[in-house]
Amino acid sequence: MPYGSKCSFSFDKRLMQTVQSMVSHSFHIHCPGNQLHPNSAVYCLRCHINYFILVTLQSLCSTLLTSASLHYSDQPRPFLDLSGGLVRLNRSENGLEHWKSIALRKREDRESILAKYPQWRPESHIPPEVKDVSKVLFDELSSTEIDIVRSDATSLLDSIRDRRYNCAQVIRAYCHAATLAQDLTNCLSEIFFDEALRRAEELDIYMEQTGKPYGPLHGLPVSVKDHIMIKGKDTSTGYIAWCYKTVADNDAVAVDILRKAGAILFVKTNNPQTLLSLETDNNIFERTTNPFNRELTPGGSSGGESALIAFHGSPLGLGTDIGGSIRLPAACTGLYGFKASVGRIPHKGLLGSHNGMDAIVGVLGPIARSARDLALFCRVMLHFEPWLAEPPLLEIPWKQDVVEGKGIASKLCFAILWDDGVLKPQQSILDALEHCRTQLIAAGHTVIDWIPMDHKEAWELITKLYFLDGGAEYEAVLKESGEPPVPQTKWIMSQVPNSGKPFSVAEIFQLNLQREAFRQKLLDHWNNTRKQTGTDTPIDAIITPVAPTLAPRHETTQWWGYTSYWNLADYPAVVFPVGRYGNVWGGKGQAFTTASYFGSDGHFREQWDPTLRESIPVCLQLIGRRLNEEKVLGVLNVVEEVLQRKESR
Repeated sequence: MPYGSKCSFSFDKRLMQTVQSMVSHSFHIHCPGNQLHPNSAVYCLRCHINYFILVTLQSLCSTLLTSASLHYSDQPRPFLDLSGGLVRLNRSENGLEHWKSIALRKREDRESILAKYPQWRPESHIPPEVKDVSKVLFDELSSTEIDIVRSDATSLLDSIRDRRYNCAQVIRAYCHAATLAQDLTNCLSEIFFDEALRRAEELDIYMEQTGKPYGPLHGLPVSVKDHIMIKGKDTSTGYIAWCYKTVADNDAVAVDILRKAGAILFVKTNNPQTLLSLETDNNIFERTTNPFNRELTPGGSSGGESALIAFHGSPLGLGTDIGGSIRLPAACTGLYGFKASVGRIPHKGLLGSHNGMDAIVGVLGPIARSARDLALFCRVMLHFEPWLAEPPLLEIPWKQDVVEGKGIASKLCFAILWDDGVLKPQQSILDALEHCRTQLIAAGHTVIDWIPMDHKEAWELITKLYFLDGGAEYEAVLKESGEPPVPQTKWIMSQVPNSGKPFSVAEIFQLNLQREAFRQKLLDHWNNTRKQTGTDTPIDAIITPVAPTLAPRHETTQWWGYTSYWNLADYPAVVFPVGRYGNVWGGKGQAFTTASYFGSDGHFREQWDPTLRESIPVCLQLIGRRLNEEKVLGVLNVVEEVLQRKESR
């Protein structure tokens, strides 16, 4: 039940306050709703809990509080679970705290911080039936705050350097927007507004005293995905078992660079249980929703970032990607997301399952509101020479002049992947691809069809690389706390190959050979496009769907092949927005239409409901050759210039 919604249960508030005063320091109360009531400081006891139970509970409280056996001086508070009409303490048979109690404590901690800033909570009631909350902040923020949060990171930095805004104004605006985003989409995990406000004051003093910025990101608020370490902050990573036990001793390398560059860290964002999910749901903070339609997912595993940034609650966020976890969230919410090749962007200082596994490696990267902000992030990261702090990184300085066009031909060759041969994209995505093709050709560029190569086989191979241990570590961490798998965890665990058995060393050697054979075949496939372009040169980039459908319903994401394929290849990939479902390009172009085909899998056809996608963003993906990150962003600039030129006519 989101903040601002009304409880359907009618209760005596004085009785509730009495109960709360008796038990707040002794044990938690839990009901299936498990949410704060907007008009009280107690947990809402709804869902089958009636007045008689409350009176009984009041009597029970008095009895329990006099029992010496429940006086814990240094242990977590006992937990009363009222779901299903039962009263249970939070002690399991082995004496450990119940996983629900741990989760409740984490959510209480988060709420206690937000409660200190009532001026940033929604002033108006937002009922749960309101699906699109993307514009709520325009009614809640001041005109100055709106100007600040609508800026991309690059223009915001210019405004701070020009002293149009100071750092304190900027961080307050984003704290306000982030609070609204949390109340309406449930996107935050850890919150440290007080530290951010103090840092903003320090940076303003520095600017006043020296007349220059502290660094290239002076005063820029930056949000960070939960499993990326921030010194002194919990890194629960979507696992109950890791709550309160994984407070980071050090910053991740990328976080350290952000601090050196003058950025202000203010929140961590929600990620899914196991991280191996293209949605964002866990048993700690629960599900994150899409601000354009809360019945849809914002993607995963960086879905907390995408929901927050799409809501204008952060100008730039750190995500990670091992199968699409930056790119699908960006696509679900109309943002820009960038996955570099392994070895370019710092990656040290992440917490997750399978640390040390390098058969397939994830990358850290930005989610932002503009293409130039992606380049800004990469430029700053490599300016600080992270290869001196992280041995696996390649010493390749950032080439901003390439991003700006140096060495990029005036007429480029593109290939378009229309269909991976496994699941044909929904019609609006095909329309977007056709729109790009038409406009690129009109601008004088060459466009050919990309012939799909081994997409089903690539998925089968990458799932083997994901699950070299047969999924044992995921299962072990869940078992440690006793928490159940969320639906998307159940689904990905159903994909575990090899009958759930770990692969032997000899089998892993063979899988590595298969991976390299795939990469060689793909490289040859790319090089052979010279025979199709008519220029005797291979294509410069591939334009592809990000997924077979727009933002999916919760618990339905099942085909990662349009993104995970490029992780297996280790090619850089950038996601960029091209329009909205139901809108018409340029006033005369073809409107997005309902899907006509979802391949042979009825699951996707059944999930499609055009009414849920009204005004949902449509994004595409641009792929480049391995380690050609600068060229990918440079080519994206060309594509966006062509598309924007058409829109401005």
